[in-house]
Parts: sequence; structure tokens; C-alpha cells
Amino acid sequence: MAEKGGKLILETKDLTDAFFADTRLVGIMAPVKDYQFCWHLNSNIGLSFRLNNEIEIKLVKKNRSYYFSVYEYNEPTKFLSHYVYNNQFDGEYLLPEFKHLDFLWLMKGDAVGDEALKETMQTIKSINSVQLVIELTAEKIKNKEHLIF
Repeated sequence: MAEKGGKLILETKDLTDAFFADTRLVGIMAPVKDYQFCWHLNSNIGLSFRLNNEIEIKLVKKNRSYYFSVYEYNEPTKFLSHYVYNNQFDGEYLLPEFKHLDFLWLMKGDAVGDEALKETMQTIKSINSVQLVIELTAEKIKNKEHLIF
């Protein structure tokens, strides 16, 4: 903790770094509802994303609460979890630096190699409503702490 103007400030850098160790993050532009997007992932790719209300992200801005849904899928034979975050809620953004992205797909746990990531991105691109799929590196993300649940 650091002190700033008489207030204690929680240092989140170590927590953030630990959370993002062994992760890959993909940004997706697909102008559909989150449940529709996950339905496409589940039916077209054979995954099993489910809404997880326990890890929903709550941000408070301008004395108002914003809730960003998170869908989760755990691979049955690996220690790899997939999370799809909704990047928008009621005019606010989970990652304001990526306002053009509708969803963020975080892969966490087992290491995901470049070839596996490329394959996943190609599969996502094959969904009709998807317009853009890009990899987001941790260095590009200004508000990483918003993704921690």
C-alpha cells in the first residue's frame, strides 16, 4: 500500500501481473448481444460457455454502477479456462481504450501457444456476426485491473 494525500492506496500491480501470467487475450468486434455471441461459440465451435454471475465485473463511474457480464468455459482435459467479457454496458466500457471491441476473450491457466491462439482466432472469425478478431497484449491494455475478478 502507498500513501497519497493522507489516503492509503492499494497497489494492484503485483496482483495484476500475477493474474495475467500465462494468459492470452483476444479482442472481438461482433455487434450482437453477449448471449447470442456465446450461443454461436457453443453451437458452431462446440464449446460450452455459461454466464457466471459470481465473476461479473462491477465498475463504479460518476456515482453509478456498471455491470459487465463474464461467460466462462473450462476445458475438461486441461487446466485452461476461457472467459468472454462483455466490453460494453449502458454506454460505458470495461476497457475504454478499446471502445470498438464488443467482447474480450481471455484464456488463462495452461499456456496457449501461438499456433493454438491463431487457430482459435480463425475459428472465431468464421462466425457470421464477427467483424474483427485481434490479439491484445498486456502492454496495450491501460485498464488491466478491470479484467480481474
